[in-house]
Amino acid sequence: MEDFLGVPDVGLWLTVGLVFAATVTTFLGTVTGTAGGLLLLAGMTFFFPLAVLVPMHTMIQLGAGTSRMFMMWRYVKKNLIFPFTIGSIIGAFAGAQIFTTLPSEILQGILGVFILVVLYTPKLGAGGPERLRFGILGGVATFLGIFVSATGTFLSPFIAHASRDRHIHVSTMATLMAISHVTKIIAFGFVGMAIGAYLPLIGLMILGTVAGNWIGQRTLTRMPEKLFRRVFQVLLTVLALRLLFGAALDAGWLKGII
Repeated sequence: MEDFLGVPDVGLWLTVGLVFAATVTTFLGTVTGTAGGLLLLAGMTFFFPLAVLVPMHTMIQLGAGTSRMFMMWRYVKKNLIFPFTIGSIIGAFAGAQIFTTLPSEILQGILGVFILVVLYTPKLGAGGPERLRFGILGGVATFLGIFVSATGTFLSPFIAHASRDRHIHVSTMATLMAISHVTKIIAFGFVGMAIGAYLPLIGLMILGTVAGNWIGQRTLTRMPEKLFRRVFQVLLTVLALRLLFGAALDAGWLKGII
C-alpha cells in the first residue's frame, strides 16, 4: 500500500475512511454526550499498533474536545476546571512512566476490558465535595487515559450528576477531556514517544472532528438515542472481544486451541 502524505502504511482510501470515522464519531459524541471517542478508538485498533494508537488518538480527541469547548464555552461548569487540571497532571505523569514498559498484548487486554467495563458497569454514584471529587477524577481518568485514551465514558456519569442540563454536560465533558488530553500529550513527550510521521493524518482527522462538532451541536436535542445506544453497545462489545482475543493470541494463551 502506498503511503499517503508520508504516513506509514496508510493509503488514500484508508485516510478518507479514518477522516470520515472521526467526523461521524465526533458527531455521535456531541449528540449523546459521551462515547464518540471510545468508538473511534475501537475502530482504529484495526489499523494501528497500540503504542502508536494511544498518543495518536489522544491528539485527535484533543482537537475534538477543544473545538467543542470553544463552540459551547458559555455552558461549561468552569469551577471544575482547576481541580480537574491538577489531578490530570498527576495522573498523566504517573501513567506515562508505566505505559512505555507494557507489551502490546497487555495494552490490548487493558483496552478490551476497559471497553466492556464502561459499557456494562452501572452508572457510578457521586459523593463528597464537588471540587474534590473532580480533582480525584482528573487524576484517575488521565491515569487510565494513558493506557486506553478514551475515558470520556468513565467521566460521563459524574458530569451528568453535576449537571442535569444536556448542553452543560456536553460542553463540560469536552473541556475536561481536552485538559486530560493536553496533560497526556505533554507526558508522552517527556517519556520520548514520537508520532511525527502520523501528524498529516492526525491533522486531517482533527478537521473531521471539527465538522462533526459543528453538525452535532445543531442536532443536539433532536436525535433519538435509544436504538443508537443499543447498536452502539453491541458494536463495541464485538470490538472489545476482538481486542481480548488478539491479546490472548499474542500472549500465547490459545496455543493448542487455535
